[in-house]
Amino acid sequence: MTGVPLDQLKETPGARPGESREVRIKRLGMRSMRRGIKEMDIILHRYASDQLAAMDDGELDLYETLLGENDQDLYQWVSGQQDPPTHLASLIQHIIRHTAMR
Repeated sequence: MTGVPLDQLKETPGARPGESREVRIKRLGMRSMRRGIKEMDIILHRYASDQLAAMDDGELDLYETLLGENDQDLYQWVSGQQDPPTHLASLIQHIIRHTAMR
């Protein structure tokens, strides 16, 4: 898979109108733990809990793009079964390192 182009996402990454940074981080945290595949729930929830507050807006946008991806694809990328799309590769590597440290 090459990932979903931004113009084809159901939700465009970014803060919603009037949404504070704190609310956005909480929303992304909830989306991280309500995935569909238990393994991805655990991996992304732990990552989000530890990392989202330290991310800048661009990093949050990229993470939100990642959340728009299919769980089966995400799991294959995180587990090293497939290479992630180029635009998500560094974030996936960061998630893999974070998971290995726990």
